[in-house]
Amino acid sequence: MTQTTEAAAALAEDPKPTRSPRIHRAWFVAAVTFVTIIGAAAFRSLPGLLIDPLHAEFGWSRGTIGAAVSVNLALYGLTAPFAAALMDRFGIRRVVAVALTVIAIGSGLTVWMTAAWQLMLCWGLLVGLGSGSMALAFAATVTNRWFTTRRGLVSGILTAASASGQLIFLPLLSWMVETYDWRPAAVTVALAALAVVPFVWLLLRDHPADVAQKPYGATEFVPKPAPVTGAARRTVGVLLSAVRTGPFWLLAGTFAICGASTNGLIQTHFVPAAHDHGLPVTTAASLLAVIGVFDVVGTVASGWFTDRFEPRRLLAVYYALRGISLLFLPMLLGPSVHPSMIFFIIFYGLDWVATVPPTLALCREQYGEDSAIVFGWVLASHQVGAALVAYLGGVARDVFGTYDMVWYASGALCAAAALMALVIRRRPVTAVPALAV
Repeated sequence: MTQTTEAAAALAEDPKPTRSPRIHRAWFVAAVTFVTIIGAAAFRSLPGLLIDPLHAEFGWSRGTIGAAVSVNLALYGLTAPFAAALMDRFGIRRVVAVALTVIAIGSGLTVWMTAAWQLMLCWGLLVGLGSGSMALAFAATVTNRWFTTRRGLVSGILTAASASGQLIFLPLLSWMVETYDWRPAAVTVALAALAVVPFVWLLLRDHPADVAQKPYGATEFVPKPAPVTGAARRTVGVLLSAVRTGPFWLLAGTFAICGASTNGLIQTHFVPAAHDHGLPVTTAASLLAVIGVFDVVGTVASGWFTDRFEPRRLLAVYYALRGISLLFLPMLLGPSVHPSMIFFIIFYGLDWVATVPPTLALCREQYGEDSAIVFGWVLASHQVGAALVAYLGGVARDVFGTYDMVWYASGALCAAAALMALVIRRRPVTAVPALAV
């Protein structure tokens, strides 16, 4: 019997175990996860900065470049549920370390590309697959394993990590693109992903039982479950079970609109849209980074609200406010930053991914132990929505010469999402056993 196993057994049997550390190990795991997501967030800061430079250097249309971004976003979502199952099979550390390495390889190889298909391969396929394994399903898995209480708050903090990474890297990357070229920015993304790998391998732990502790807030010791084999079969089986329940379609639909109105729209097209109106790229990128500042505040606050208020009503409010802000954006864009634009940045930033904690809470309420995988599939719909708008937004700009139609359409979609959130059933649904595949 190993030392860890003996300690775990002693903790499980002794009604008065030795005093726990003053700071629970779960908070250190959450901190490592936060830093990991920040490092991986560098790659998410770059696509909006690449559209104009790649168009100028290679002559590729914005629709073509947007298509590569859409492949990246789609794979980001579609990989997430399988990554959650792989974490159950091989452990969090291994999956995340490999994912960060794949991101570094994909981003680094772009500096030698000369054709659009290479952009699709490197940025679309490789970075998309790697980033999908670093998606919010990673945060959901850590939260579910290490925390029994404060899950909403921790979900909000880990979700905000992506915005924090955007805040850190956007000004730097935009300065590199403007001052030197887009290639140094791509190399920076690759190095940032690689730099996080040692932290993951040395400091992250898969389960509280690995360090002979109870999950934070738990009253009893929880043994580490055995590795779950058949990750792909289980992931598909959970999907086939979930699609037979109404809440899944409502959660997936609202989250698809969330992705369309954030990653696909603002993150991909805000910088080129602002540049169309005469705003310098560095200024536009800095505004996007400021959105990241207030996103941290809004998401952490949303996690706190989720622990105390009904998640569906929170979602309805968030989507309604986001839709209203997008309807006003075409009137605010101009060659300089004015107070009304600053108000939009603050208002929109507070709402950016505030939808994640209540959506995750509803998945947990409805689907129990399968909630991380179900949330992975819901996240897949988020990224499919983002991918569609990343592509269609570029096409609309090529056809109409403006992004105005895209802003208005996204505002209308957010209004529909607010209504969808309100009709999600409150009564928890007992998930149907997964079908054999």
